[in-house]
Amino acid sequence: SLVGSATSASLGHTPPPTPTAIMLLVDGEPVPCSSPEGSSGRELVAALMGNPGLRAASERLRAAPERTVPSGPEGPRHVYVFQREYATVDPARVELVGTDEMTTCVGVAIRNNKTGMTSISHMDFPKIVEGGFKQMLELLGDDDEPFDVHLIGGFDDASTKVVYSAGGKHSIQEGYSHPLCFKIVEVLHKSQQRFHLRSFCVLGINTMTDSYGNARPIVGGFVMQTSSGVVTPASFDITSRCPDEIVRRIRVSVSSYDPNWRGKLLETYNTHADIFQIAPACWMPDWAEMASSHNQLSDSEVLLQCSTSPAAEPPHFVETERRIWKYLIENPDWEDAFPKYKPRVFHWTNDGRWSRHS
Repeated sequence: SLVGSATSASLGHTPPPTPTAIMLLVDGEPVPCSSPEGSSGRELVAALMGNPGLRAASERLRAAPERTVPSGPEGPRHVYVFQREYATVDPARVELVGTDEMTTCVGVAIRNNKTGMTSISHMDFPKIVEGGFKQMLELLGDDDEPFDVHLIGGFDDASTKVVYSAGGKHSIQEGYSHPLCFKIVEVLHKSQQRFHLRSFCVLGINTMTDSYGNARPIVGGFVMQTSSGVVTPASFDITSRCPDEIVRRIRVSVSSYDPNWRGKLLETYNTHADIFQIAPACWMPDWAEMASSHNQLSDSEVLLQCSTSPAAEPPHFVETERRIWKYLIENPDWEDAFPKYKPRVFHWTNDGRWSRHS
């Protein structure tokens, strides 16, 4: 919702053209801009990285023990999102929302503090950021108060490159995490909705070096408790990354080639119906051939050819890729997964699990 008190228009004057209002706040204050037109994502990220309050919040998050999220009746009711997915949940129905396996990706959580409605996404590419935020905000409601937002994930995967131009010598960062963070912060800053940035555990703040000298993220997953808005580091396993793990992972890859998903996050969970509704995606028959070819690669070749950050992937990465290829080899026709291009629907059962509705 647009914010502001008395404007020129309300006083009967024609307002002059004005730059986009500042909608990104830290500790209740606008993020400083270097120009009236607003800063670029790069400048905004630099300002945020130096903010003492955000750095302290990141230190607390990094130091917090990682929570392992179990599945089944003994675990809390949770909604998990994979890469390029999003979900919006009602705290009356869902206790936790979360994601993990983030290396160069960034997890985004937005919460309406008045209602507790929470949206989470696992963003992987700058071109889905703008459309993705529109999807995330759609069911959060209108509120004059800022929504809380947490940005967690991504690391210093970039090397510094010196570029010479007419304006002189410039150092720029290359890689996957930096352009993604720049775009996310820029879109938040220019949004019509106000946001209060609570966590900014990304890039250099979220980077460690392992014993081999490889940079890797410190926090690669998190959950938010929907009733309180508290965020903690977290990891999931093959049972709690559910339901429909393999088909949902396949959607991430094939959606890049499906025009229906261009510039969008993948729909996963139906908020109003409280069901997982895995929206369809299609793939060409030759994906089975490619899967068969990839499955011949050695484990090290799989990492090098299939990951944006081979040295930072979790131990189960290669095994997961092989399970995906096995499914594609056995199901070369996408209609085996999505008959008539209909979603795959899962309902919550009384014994605490998601069961597919045929």
